Amino acid sequence: MTTGAWGAQEPQGPGWYQASDGLWYPPTDGGGGLVAQPLGAVGGSEPVAVDLVAPPEVARWRPLVHWLLVIPHLFVALFVFLVAGVCSVIAFFQILFTRRISESIEDWIVRAYRYGWQITSYTYFMREDYPVWGSQAGFVDPGVDPARLTIRHADELQRFGPLYKWILAIPHFLVLWVLSIVAGVVVFIAFFAVIFTGAWPEGMRAFVVGYQRWAVRVYAYCLLRDEYPPFSLD
Repeated sequence: MTTGAWGAQEPQGPGWYQASDGLWYPPTDGGGGLVAQPLGAVGGSEPVAVDLVAPPEVARWRPLVHWLLVIPHLFVALFVFLVAGVCSVIAFFQILFTRRISESIEDWIVRAYRYGWQITSYTYFMREDYPVWGSQAGFVDPGVDPARLTIRHADELQRFGPLYKWILAIPHFLVLWVLSIVAGVVVFIAFFAVIFTGAWPEGMRAFVVGYQRWAVRVYAYCLLRDEYPPFSLD
């Protein structure tokens, strides 16, 4: 595999780093920027995929300021999530009457989840790259930001799924509630770990990414997908 290829089984040169999927990725494109992953390659064929393609090393001062630097993004995110909320209501009725969601409506919902993950990963000082402004369209992550999220479009959905899938997801919500508390503790510990060592502990980082992955799978199941999510961080 040549340098610049994505998803290598082992590092292909200096500076390559291992993501939470266990694969190795190049750090820059030669100009100091993150190499963009080719469209359609993020998440393989999985219906829902969440990952963070960034080295665990973080400048020690970043945990002290990321929460402040991310504030402008929160205002943009408010608009994105308001639009996504309206789109979710429309999608609910589209499924009931047509068993489908129009791609333009679903796109806004997916981009809201993607933008949320980008902001969250930066707020948690899990990456140094400042989040890309706004939200990127497309069900498959375009790969322009280290925080990756893909929710593939389903051509047809269970007509009455939105009426009962949230009930079937209750066990997941209970587990996620517990995991959210654990994730908060992990981020708190990582705060000091990064300040003193300059890197996120590998296991803690994988847990936070896995928690986000689990949550997005459950949210996608309730409206956008029919596959019941696994009880797994992987």
